[in-house]
Amino acid sequence: MPETFNLKSFLANLPHLPGVYRHIDAQDEVLYVGKARDLKRRVSSYFQKNQPSPRIELMLTKVVRTEVTVTRSEAEALILENNLIKRLHPRFNILFRDDKSYPYLHITDHEAPRIVYYRGSTQGKGHFFGPYPNSWAVRETIQILQKVFRLRTCEDSVYAHRTRPCLLYQIGRCSAPCVGLISLEAYQADVARAIRFLEGRTSEVMTDIEARMRQASEALDFERAAVLRDQMKALAKVLQQQSMEQIGDDSVDIIALVSAGGRICVNLAMVRGGRHLGDKAMFPTQVQDETPEEVLAAFIAQHYADNALPPVLVCSHSLAEPELIDLLIQQHGHKTRVLTRPQGARRTWLEQALRNAHRALALRLTESSARAARTLALAIELDLDTDEAALDALHIECFDISHTAGEATQASCVIYEHHAMQPSLYRRFNIAGIEPGDDYAAMRQALSRRFARVADGEIKMPDVVLIDGGKGQVEIARQVFVELGLDTRTIVGVSKGEGRKVGLETLVFVDGRPSVALGVESAALMLVAQIRDEAHRFAITGMRAKRARVRNVSRLEEIEGVGKQRRQNLLARFGGFSGVVDASIDDLRSVQGISSELAERIYHALR
Repeated sequence: MPETFNLKSFLANLPHLPGVYRHIDAQDEVLYVGKARDLKRRVSSYFQKNQPSPRIELMLTKVVRTEVTVTRSEAEALILENNLIKRLHPRFNILFRDDKSYPYLHITDHEAPRIVYYRGSTQGKGHFFGPYPNSWAVRETIQILQKVFRLRTCEDSVYAHRTRPCLLYQIGRCSAPCVGLISLEAYQADVARAIRFLEGRTSEVMTDIEARMRQASEALDFERAAVLRDQMKALAKVLQQQSMEQIGDDSVDIIALVSAGGRICVNLAMVRGGRHLGDKAMFPTQVQDETPEEVLAAFIAQHYADNALPPVLVCSHSLAEPELIDLLIQQHGHKTRVLTRPQGARRTWLEQALRNAHRALALRLTESSARAARTLALAIELDLDTDEAALDALHIECFDISHTAGEATQASCVIYEHHAMQPSLYRRFNIAGIEPGDDYAAMRQALSRRFARVADGEIKMPDVVLIDGGKGQVEIARQVFVELGLDTRTIVGVSKGEGRKVGLETLVFVDGRPSVALGVESAALMLVAQIRDEAHRFAITGMRAKRARVRNVSRLEEIEGVGKQRRQNLLARFGGFSGVVDASIDDLRSVQGISSELAERIYHALR
């Protein structure tokens, strides 16, 4: 502790109240965030002579001060703790790097409700089902609802302007309420059956469909009876394909932990409405000497601070902090049970989750070894530090330029760290004010914008800066770095070989080192190629999206009589350019400011 920080006085003045504490180092970096029912007792415990955890001992050697925030309750402290962990990523907290919210299936509040994949708050109108462990599970469920209940998935703007049924009706995936081929009452009844199905009341739905099929048959309405027969067959097939045993309308989360090779896998499986929706494997970072019980507590605290808490949690281990569930119950406002010795189908689910966790961890360890080997190979080629910690922290940024004949120029920056690409850190740069097709000027602009922030100390300097290009592009990078006072030794150009064949690439340097041809069998080249190809892909997708936006707007601008306001009215009414293209003359005519003559002109100009 520094002399300016009086530990004894600080501890003496701590209140016996709930709150959050933060241990901070000399660089003002938050090392650890924790919650406490009693701040005085919890924070004081860190500064006792004997610490049971080597990790905590190491952390305390770096701590120069501790800050606290008092909260109204321990539940409020739990929420604040997890918000700070997700925002600050303290390096001595167990971290689950899963920034995306979990997806839901949303049945909208509409006279003819739509089924849609959804992420975000579930406080809006309509019915929300989930969360689902991944997007694939949501989309599979949507396909089931389309096949069995023929519910629509189209945007409301498309629904409102249809004049004839779409392809989904033709292939039996929608009953076309948009054009009245099914009455709203009948469609809404199908929506109600779909909701019962999602709630796990499948036997009710089957009985209802069977009864209506018999009624239609007795009334000699054989066409309707055949539709219901096909619906019942489709639903029966779905239920047969459901591999996991169902328990009525049970809603359960199964959390299985396994460890091997110094890594821990937390596998979360979700059951909603009695249907097993799949699972998701997660690998927490910064886990050293923690027990599985402590990792489980960290996962439950971080996950359920933001996500719905089901009535039942089935866990492979007991909780290190049993009071944590009481806090979550207080936060969510309903009871939940934690089972560590489940019976029946819940035991089967836990066993399956454990098997999947073992498989996922084995695969991760294999992949991690291969990735680490490639990182090591590149570090050796570039004469970098090959210590294990240095390799894990090796930070590589790669830049590429993309355009179409000078149009919609974009630069990409992709980042490799911790032996993997880091998509959440990628950046694109819109390039402006240069001669079309001048790749050198585009590269100069992108590098200047990125590394001006490095020179100002806003972001850290990469260990390696890969430039997709030969000596010309590398020289531009060197000039930018010299101007900004940065180390030019980090610059490495990737020059394409003869005929641009993979394996013939050469690494180009600016510090006097001779160029290096790695060879097609090189593990280092495999890594360089992966990073370069990812930069190229990221640049191209951005360029194409930008080009499409520019071209679409310009196509409308080229139509005589379509000014800025009318263009905005059209795009707003039809939900974008594709909606304008699909609109009929009558649809176009209904937009404010569009006459019959102008509607015909727009319609034919976009064909």
